[in-house]
Amino acid sequence: MDAFYASAEQAAKPSLRGKAVVVGGLGPRGVVATASYEARKFGVHSAMPMGQARRLAPHAAYLVPRFRLYRAISEQVMGLLGALSPLVEPLSLDEAFVDLEAGEAAWDADSAEAVGRRLRDDIRRVTGLTGSVGLAASKMLAKIGSEEAKPDGLVLIRPGTERALLGPRSVRILPGVGPATGDHLRRAGILTVEEIAGAGEDEMVRLLGKAHGSHLYEMALARDERPVVAERDSKSVSVEDTYDVDIHDRVRVRMEVRRLADRCVERLRSAERSGRTVVLKVRRYDFSTLTRSETLRGPTDDPGVVREAAARLLESVDTTGGVRLLGVGVSGLADFTQEDLFAQFAAAEEEAEAAAGEPEGTAVAPVEAAEEAEAEPEHVERRWLAGHDVRHAEFGPGWVQGSGLGRVTVRFETPYDAVRGRVRTFRVDDPELVPAEPLPLVEGAEDQVGSSSAPAT
Repeated sequence: MDAFYASAEQAAKPSLRGKAVVVGGLGPRGVVATASYEARKFGVHSAMPMGQARRLAPHAAYLVPRFRLYRAISEQVMGLLGALSPLVEPLSLDEAFVDLEAGEAAWDADSAEAVGRRLRDDIRRVTGLTGSVGLAASKMLAKIGSEEAKPDGLVLIRPGTERALLGPRSVRILPGVGPATGDHLRRAGILTVEEIAGAGEDEMVRLLGKAHGSHLYEMALARDERPVVAERDSKSVSVEDTYDVDIHDRVRVRMEVRRLADRCVERLRSAERSGRTVVLKVRRYDFSTLTRSETLRGPTDDPGVVREAAARLLESVDTTGGVRLLGVGVSGLADFTQEDLFAQFAAAEEEAEAAAGEPEGTAVAPVEAAEEAEAEPEHVERRWLAGHDVRHAEFGPGWVQGSGLGRVTVRFETPYDAVRGRVRTFRVDDPELVPAEPLPLVEGAEDQVGSSSAPAT
């Protein structure tokens, strides 16, 4: 998909179409997740600190991600891919490999190109967005083709032309060649892919080591035998938050670890998995990062067990001076659980204490909490995140342009409007303004975004 998050926001908001849009964490330590092509012209790109992006493109619209919408669109696209072949290997929400031969959707270069063109049309029809297709005999070349096809294009690399295509290109075009490896090769006088091939495997091993050197040499010869794997089994489940302001209060740190443990278990259960190793991650005020782990007697998906293990791990970490980031994860995943009666009893006691009137604690709001903010319980004070959906009793659906000083500004428009919508400002506690579900980008595609059903081709 092309500039996926930003393109989805432009499609959903008529006033942002053709404008620079940046999606990511908006706090002082936030980073860019995706930038629209209009924003990229000013030098903004993914993984850039948000402060730097604002300096490069101060006029752009800066929005918090809406993962519920992106996941729903991703499911639609993956459904289209699944109709082509049983072998679909998702790499992320917006990218996947498809083995067309396995689904008998294509048998030669020409039929593959026809499938690719139909797929692009189907993606636009179903989602309202554009995607770029790379067609080749291997995963490496298909990936290179899809990058060269962006935006909204198709590149077919015909069998027999691979070496000629790769040869004059920079070594950076090959997977696994980042800035550091590129600089190392440059100092050795190797600038192009054909120069890697000409240097020979022994020289590449000498320069980069056995595994990396041999792999890179094979790639330079356009050899990539990796199969498309339909299911990539996760080895762990984890959640983490970075904070606007370092947390110094030890009690608040404990509460954050507890909250992260509960979120981690929610993800674990949604994946219908359990795990036996609990991992705590702490990044301190000086950027030093510590990890601690504890292996349980057996796999579990009990929130009480994970909370207790994470709390024990925290006791071994010195948080004096402040904490910038906290994370809780579970690894050693399995498809079954081993009940822990002691943890269940402890959890029951905690619930009884809460019911008796134990006061609730206050947590620090994380920078990257957009996904969780979409599903906040009603008793939590509402946070109006830029770009998120709202509905007003009088004005209907809209989205948050910004908030502060007790006010929230909303633009009232939908994906189906031909012109930009009007803007109104309200008090943050206005009872007629409430958070809302994202609307589908294509009118009539779904009653509500979030359904797991995907249209068939």
